[in-house]
Amino acid sequence: MSFDPAVILAAMPAILSGLKVTLGIWLAAMMLGAALGFLVAALRRFGPTPIGLVLRLVVEVLRGTPFLVQIFLLYFGGPFIGLKLDPIPAGLLGLTLYAAAYFSEIFRAGFAAVPKGHVEAAECFGFSRAQIIRRILVPEMTMLVLPQCVNMAIILLKETAVLSIVTVPEMTAVISALGSQQYAFVEALFLLALIYWLLVEICGWAGRVAERRLSKFRFA
Repeated sequence: MSFDPAVILAAMPAILSGLKVTLGIWLAAMMLGAALGFLVAALRRFGPTPIGLVLRLVVEVLRGTPFLVQIFLLYFGGPFIGLKLDPIPAGLLGLTLYAAAYFSEIFRAGFAAVPKGHVEAAECFGFSRAQIIRRILVPEMTMLVLPQCVNMAIILLKETAVLSIVTVPEMTAVISALGSQQYAFVEALFLLALIYWLLVEICGWAGRVAERRLSKFRFA
């Protein structure tokens, strides 16, 4: 066996198409998961106790089971309850729910880390609960949880590889198929590892830039 880059170059259009699917699902799941996770964290902190208990149970189940099992149940088990999804919508939904569970815990911890004195001071000035959340908790929490959110984004990026199991035509599926068809397993796996590493480095760099820019607004 020999390392032949020409195999990769010949399949570059298909690889770029898979990369586009990977990035699209990752970005969409990250944004939707963060929004849903914030809503869950807010409801658990400020909502009625029964709702908080139900949401806590759902979060614990999602965090306590492997993502591979979850996506299998969603894609192959969904039709048994009338939920029949194509691969890409199933992958996006599964990754979004998985992300929301972890983001909710990150935001919940962020809410708890905001000094109580800041909230009490806002209450003394007559701020409503909505104003306290919007003007006190969210800005301070964002600065506190940014590193954890970046780490979660990196985890989600790597978890997109699991979606190849349910035939989502993302980067891992495309490059793995290339390796099998051309018997170029070394070239395919090397390229796959290189692309993921580059994407993770870019994501980490963007997170560090955002953290530096936001650090000047950090409360004492």
